[in-house]
Amino acid sequence: MAQSVVNKNFVGIDLGGTNIKIGILNDAGEKLYYRTIPTYVERGADSATHRMAEAVEEAIEAAGIKREDVAQVGLGSPGTLDLAEGKLVRPSNLPGWDFYPIQSKLAEYSNLPVTFAHDGPAAAFAEYWVGAGKGEPGLIVLTLGTGVGCGIVLDGHVWNGIHSHGGEAGHNLIDTSENARLCKCGQRGHLEAYASATGVANRTIEYVEAEFKTSLTERVRARKRNDEIPKMVFEEAEQGDELAIRIVKETARYLAYGMVSLIHTLDPSCILLGGAMTFGGDATETGRMFLKAVHDETCSRIFLHLAERLKVKYATLGGDAGYIGAAGLARQEWEDKNLEQ
Repeated sequence: MAQSVVNKNFVGIDLGGTNIKIGILNDAGEKLYYRTIPTYVERGADSATHRMAEAVEEAIEAAGIKREDVAQVGLGSPGTLDLAEGKLVRPSNLPGWDFYPIQSKLAEYSNLPVTFAHDGPAAAFAEYWVGAGKGEPGLIVLTLGTGVGCGIVLDGHVWNGIHSHGGEAGHNLIDTSENARLCKCGQRGHLEAYASATGVANRTIEYVEAEFKTSLTERVRARKRNDEIPKMVFEEAEQGDELAIRIVKETARYLAYGMVSLIHTLDPSCILLGGAMTFGGDATETGRMFLKAVHDETCSRIFLHLAERLKVKYATLGGDAGYIGAAGLARQEWEDKNLEQ
């Protein structure tokens, strides 16, 4: 990334279906201020955009900086987007917001230029800018949660694809059988149906219903929601339960299947794993086992020359990555624009 032309600050916004995260960062990527506000999806896109603009004003005041020292806003959004037009298309977790011109409206309401991005690539850019992938020439970040998100940063720039859908790695095909698992997008055999928290929950339920011997049985049957299951799997794996460990290793293998296509297509220098489902990450035995299994399963299926150089690590910015990356992309766009003048 280019060096600063002038010392400026940047606002990053991470739009979610429940909450909106807003942060102000300086040119070095250091957080000056952070807050969240509820999304209130049911009130509509325009109401939320007005409240985002108001929150930006409040954040600037709370950070103790002058408005003229804020150069640009970055907005990361989930769902299908039209980046060229600055519009949401059909965001599944923002019902009723279809085709809303969120970029131009936020710029109008905040009276600041706005950079518009997918939330996944924004998170990847954060890791490239100030996180575990800092300075990597070819970085892929896979986020494991309800689905499998992906962001790609090549030579310091996010790759969005021609139609705003670059990096939809969660929908890489890994199972071509007729009875392949059904992805939430409606297609069968996609990575997301196997390596996401949803996939882990579904496979665990099937094992329990098939009466595999496991300490998971009573906990899974007593669950209130399916999204509680991946944490149960992690906790029982930490205690040495054989089925839980098997599920963790299976998840690593499925993830590796999707990563092989990415590696042979993009030849990255580093892949980071993030999101809510990393089985405790580097801090736990199960998390370390999962990471090693992902690395080994992947390396066994790619060119030796690539396997010898592949780095697979955990992302480090967690839930802050979205707004940090949005601010970083705003910084990059502002600097590129000013360097041209």
